[in-house]
Amino acid sequence: MTATVLQFSPQASAEEERARALSLEMAEASAQEILKRTLTDEFVNEIALVSSFGAESAVLLHLAAQVSPDVPVIFLDTGKHFAQTLSYRRKLASQLGLTNVRDIHPNKEHLGAEDPAGDLFRRDANACCDLRKVRPLRGALDGFSAWVTGRKAFQGGERVHLPAVEWNGRHFKVNPIVRWSRDDLTSYIEEHALPAHPLVEQGFPSIGCWPCTRAVEEGEDVRAGRWSDNVKTECGIHTD
Repeated sequence: MTATVLQFSPQASAEEERARALSLEMAEASAQEILKRTLTDEFVNEIALVSSFGAESAVLLHLAAQVSPDVPVIFLDTGKHFAQTLSYRRKLASQLGLTNVRDIHPNKEHLGAEDPAGDLFRRDANACCDLRKVRPLRGALDGFSAWVTGRKAFQGGERVHLPAVEWNGRHFKVNPIVRWSRDDLTSYIEEHALPAHPLVEQGFPSIGCWPCTRAVEEGEDVRAGRWSDNVKTECGIHTD
């Protein structure tokens, strides 16, 4: 696991300073320690975990279940998921004993007005993600002051220098496994016999909605199959 460089504005807000202080305090903490501190102490009853129930989601969900099995887990059911993802979401939640998984759907009126034919992804992938992920998540997080993500530095892009805790202008975001490597994830999955997403063995190391996800070729980046025909690299929930 590699160290993370913390970068903050010299004119930081009180929330940014709090995030910075927490990140510094937990710089050497394990993922379990970060989750215990944030779920049961720092943000108790004010924090949710957001999961795609994708290729590597079992690790973070298992870690969280050991600390707080009733933590609210938000799953954005976009209406465009692979059938395998929906089946995996039910199986994994049951196996891990997670008792508070919330399936969040896009607003029906917004869908009818903005994507009546269900093909917005062909015309504007960013607008599709905003409709089906960004806005629904924003509503789902009302009432929470913080949320847990499964982002890792090795995924590249803007994730390389993520701290353990950050402030995004609306919420604190906790990144307990940000320093984990792919080998760390594999070892944890094997050690705890966690079930794999059905599409992983078919060449999908990163899994989103079916219209914008493909299998990757040998040697490609793990997220090369996401929006591969587009300059887009994030769905928007981490950049909004």
